[in-house]
Amino acid sequence: MNAPTASAAPAAAPSSASVWRSQLGTYLGLLAVLAGMVALFSSLSEYFWSAETFITIANEIPALAVMAVGMTFVLIIAGIDLSVGSVMALAAATSAAAILQWGWTVPAAAALALATGLVCGTITGAISVAWRLPSFIVSLGMLEAVRGSAYVVTDSRTQYVGDAISWLSAPFFGGISFAFLLAVLLVVVAQLVLSRTVFGRCVVGIGTNEEAMRLAGVDPRPIRVIVFAMTGLLAGLAGLMQSARLEAADPNAGTGMELQVIAAVVIGGTSLMGGRGSVVNTAFGVLIIAVLEAGLAQVGASEPSKRIITGFVIVAAVIVDTLRQRRAKV
Repeated sequence: MNAPTASAAPAAAPSSASVWRSQLGTYLGLLAVLAGMVALFSSLSEYFWSAETFITIANEIPALAVMAVGMTFVLIIAGIDLSVGSVMALAAATSAAAILQWGWTVPAAAALALATGLVCGTITGAISVAWRLPSFIVSLGMLEAVRGSAYVVTDSRTQYVGDAISWLSAPFFGGISFAFLLAVLLVVVAQLVLSRTVFGRCVVGIGTNEEAMRLAGVDPRPIRVIVFAMTGLLAGLAGLMQSARLEAADPNAGTGMELQVIAAVVIGGTSLMGGRGSVVNTAFGVLIIAVLEAGLAQVGASEPSKRIITGFVIVAAVIVDTLRQRRAKV
């Protein structure tokens, strides 16, 4: 019998040292991009390099950051959730209605907002899993249904909640809001869950090879539902953060925000094909999006120009990710 050829031998698993070097390289690359953007806009605008600018950016990103955390898990399992912006609006709308119309206490209204997001995410995940439908289609339908529900709850009008939950966005330390600190905490916890727990390894495994996970005795269906439910819950939290910052619940809030969320996650290096991603990298992606938008606004770029430039940045990030995957396979 002929000896097996070298090509037939199983590929050696990457060492922990090589994995760490790869992760460190990704971190440094994202940090370099972020530093380069800060340097560019600081040279173009005399007002960009200031504490006020960075504090403003920090206080504007919590809603985007917490939704991006959930989307990271969704993309890692090779799914997608287009409804997060609408879920954020509905969560804010239900909490505002609870406070203004039903006389609920603020904690009860906040719990209702979180529960609203959780239910919406669970429905998306359950339908996608039960009927084996692409999550793209299911979440697209949820996007419309949930947005319509937000209009119904608010009677298509902005609901002004005043300072009922403004403490969430109020300056907490050095001008930084409590919402920002909470977002940072969620990023740390989510990264630990993804990289240090059995659940996190199952999430990565499902995105890498779902059939192999099934043969190994792991049922992917409940894990998929949990991931979508968690994403909905975080979108509900984002609704509270947005409502606290604006002191109002707008049924139009979050329109198109799902694209920003996906862009931040992709810029952070999470694969659209599933199986690879990092919450910390996603946080870098959120910062890059936020700095880009703030810098373009300060240099006087028009709204169409900002969208065009942001679109090119997203496409460039996808191209870089694709080239990196091809190089890794060589």
